[in-house]
Amino acid sequence: MVNSRTARTGLRRFAAVGLTTAVAVSMAACAESQRGEQGGKVGGTLTFAAAGHPKLFDPFYASDGETFRVARQIFEGLTGFKPGTAKVEPALAERWDHSNDGKTWTFHLKNGVKFHDGTDFDADAVCKNFERWYNQTGAGTNAAVSQYWVDNFGGFADGAKPSLYKSCTVKDTHTAVVELTASTSKFPDLLGMAPFSMQSPTAMETYDANNVQVRGDSFEYPAYGHEHPTGTGPFKFSRYDKANNIIELVRFDDYHGEKTKLDKLVFKVIPDETARKQELQSGAIDGYDLPNPSDWAALEQAGFQVIKREPFNIFYLGITQKNNEKLRDLKVRKALYHALNREQLVKSQLPAGAKVATQFIPESVSGYEPNVEKYDYDPNKAKQLLAEAGASDLTVNFFWPSEVTRPYMPNPRDIFGALRTDLEAVGVKVNAVTKPWNGGYLEDIDQGQADLFLLGWTGDMDTPDNFIGTFFADPSNRFYTTVAPWGEELSAELRRADSEPDENKREQMYKELNKKIMSDYLPGLPISHSAPALVVTKDVRGLVPSPLTSEEFGPVSKG
Repeated sequence: MVNSRTARTGLRRFAAVGLTTAVAVSMAACAESQRGEQGGKVGGTLTFAAAGHPKLFDPFYASDGETFRVARQIFEGLTGFKPGTAKVEPALAERWDHSNDGKTWTFHLKNGVKFHDGTDFDADAVCKNFERWYNQTGAGTNAAVSQYWVDNFGGFADGAKPSLYKSCTVKDTHTAVVELTASTSKFPDLLGMAPFSMQSPTAMETYDANNVQVRGDSFEYPAYGHEHPTGTGPFKFSRYDKANNIIELVRFDDYHGEKTKLDKLVFKVIPDETARKQELQSGAIDGYDLPNPSDWAALEQAGFQVIKREPFNIFYLGITQKNNEKLRDLKVRKALYHALNREQLVKSQLPAGAKVATQFIPESVSGYEPNVEKYDYDPNKAKQLLAEAGASDLTVNFFWPSEVTRPYMPNPRDIFGALRTDLEAVGVKVNAVTKPWNGGYLEDIDQGQADLFLLGWTGDMDTPDNFIGTFFADPSNRFYTTVAPWGEELSAELRRADSEPDENKREQMYKELNKKIMSDYLPGLPISHSAPALVVTKDVRGLVPSPLTSEEFGPVSKG
């Protein structure tokens, strides 16, 4: 076995982080300031605005950011991510070992941890969570319900599709052994993602957590996911007043780590970005996510803290080859790329710190290749390539989303307008189609209705597979590479790279793949990496920005 303290875990290195203990100097000083070690007052309520309602509070069945924002405060995983980074670190597992082939993982668990309902967190609880995920039946096996399991582990116990998961065994009270069917670059990092948080086996059994039902064209989830989510985190669920747009969490006094200073953490749903800003200015809320970049300077001048994240995302112009045969010509796709003035777009439409993208992964991710084929802004070159391909009369259905703000796409309307102008300047006829993000846009994209579309991705973890594997490992993807002769080839190459246990070999394989994607395949056009922000009042302390947009409010205080 390879020990995680001395070798690369997730077949990469992690840094163990110790907890710091605050020492009270004197009762008088404590009474005078009522301040904790980070300078914030003990007690009070922090109210943070959310852009939308969570799907539910059981993160295993979720795929939306608003569910995950709440879930990260209630639940913890075996692994986590070092604050302010995308690097894996211990969480409920203090350390782990893995076999040389990367298929057997032994997790050594933290002692003295309890779930919010008093259930002990131990190896038995770990295996019950894995078995819950793997043994989904009926509607639970639908990719729309268990998306993160399907995307990362594949199939279920029914055997309909192969699964990365093989078994979980209780070695002793505080040691669990997880066996995989293959090595993967994602493990154990993926266990730090919200969907793979540890949940109380007692609560899940009591409230029938797996009882997902099909209701017409949608799914109905059990009471557990709406009213009884039970984890080990610093906050526990209190109430969800959907009519008044309020989600309330309270301090978990038996938390195993440093207890939060806040009495309550409230998420208030305010869909409109302008309304969120006004609520902040009026003092009704303490902060919100994704302020418009054009407001950053004014917010800072007004005394608010605009907290910038490191870029860990990709915004791209997607190309669907399903219906428009001219887009299957590599020359046409290269022509479109040369037509786009990405430098100007980044300067005019994106926040400070944004960068032009050259490939589908950020620079900080292993496998990034600086020597990929570059596509400078060159309208004449674009026209030439279109002519050579017999596509000077190219017409495209260009989809863009309304009613949404994404970390990589702060203003879809204006970004679409800039890209449309560039395309029309080289003779491309653009038919604009817009639909609400959650009102048909994503469904149409997935069904291949668009020729061109705006989309992006914020990384879940620091692995190349989480980017290019997510996009292209399944040949039946949003780019519909099944119609391209190289679609199956790219899919197979990505699977081989992900399963390579030798880190150096794997990194080189991804570098070569990034070269091929950008020169030989070009299934879409990477545009930019953005640095999104949060904004909070001046008395909010201890909020560490996450490149994964997965901020933890446990260390936060006010005053």
